Amino acid sequence: MQNFDDLALAVASFGPNNKVIFDDLGLPSIMVGVPKMTYADIITGGTQETLPWWIVDGVEKEVIWVSKYPNIIKHERAYSLPMVDPKASLDFDAALAACRKKGNGWHLNQNGVFAALTLWSQKNKTVPRGNTNYGKCYTHAHERGITTYKYQNYGGGRTATGSGPTTWYHDHSPAGIADLCGNVWEWVAGFRLYNGEIQIIPYGNSMKSTCSMAAGSTEWKAIKPDGSLVAPGTAGTLKVDLKTAGGAPQIGISLTNVSSGDQWPSLPFKDLAAASGVSIPKILIAMGMFPESSATYGGDRFYARNDGERLPFRGSSFNNTSNAGASAVILNHPRSDVYVRLGFRSAYAELQTED
Repeated sequence: MQNFDDLALAVASFGPNNKVIFDDLGLPSIMVGVPKMTYADIITGGTQETLPWWIVDGVEKEVIWVSKYPNIIKHERAYSLPMVDPKASLDFDAALAACRKKGNGWHLNQNGVFAALTLWSQKNKTVPRGNTNYGKCYTHAHERGITTYKYQNYGGGRTATGSGPTTWYHDHSPAGIADLCGNVWEWVAGFRLYNGEIQIIPYGNSMKSTCSMAAGSTEWKAIKPDGSLVAPGTAGTLKVDLKTAGGAPQIGISLTNVSSGDQWPSLPFKDLAAASGVSIPKILIAMGMFPESSATYGGDRFYARNDGERLPFRGSSFNNTSNAGASAVILNHPRSDVYVRLGFRSAYAELQTED
């Protein structure tokens, strides 16, 4: 217990928003408190409405505790610890299970919270860099982490969690969240494409252990151009459209399926546009699915397919080089995919005990 007390004291030195939270086994994770945000906090001209990801069963959560580091797995559970090789090569359902097994309130980090952190960083001019070039930063090669896994014959790959400089943290300080850009792509909860239709789990409901994110779950909702949520398949919902097979994605309401031979339809995230006559609701920007007008995205890449179920990876990995960035997103893969470049991050919120 003394060791845990020492850990808690050391973590407190990062700042008051950092603390150690223990799981059902009494084992620690280092977490960063992210206070609830409004649209105005992250979007130019946004409203004072609380972002939906902080609302569960009509109750606004004052804070969501996000893992300071990409996670490892011990005892079938996810842990946020520094200077370790992040867990990779696990599918979506395994990442979700490792988070939920820790106890009530523990969950796979929500897509909306990940996006809010990147948008907050944009607004506060602390966009995080990271391990995007086999152990170092592609744009700032002097910034390096400590190699924990070498990929093929490149001499570098994954780096130890939190081993980079403070510019690899979302607020450019030791109090921030590490490695949102690079190192490993991260599975996130509560968002998917289904045959091109943009679908979400409403509000912060994906934090609940009873929330089903199975392929056939009825909890998934589609989005209309006015921002309202409706049943999947409703006419006029927003979709990732590919006007020609292999063409650049755009947000539309018509749909042209990509052929099975076109694996990586993509474009710079900053160039993602709406089809003619299609309105983009603020919720789409807040969930990191459309560029924010005042943000600077660099080479951050947007990838999407519009056939079948596609679950998102966010934040880039160690080999994305010029296409990397915290706002990068991949929507090309099924939930079953595993890669040495793909990991995850747990989060925690105080929730009522679920029956």
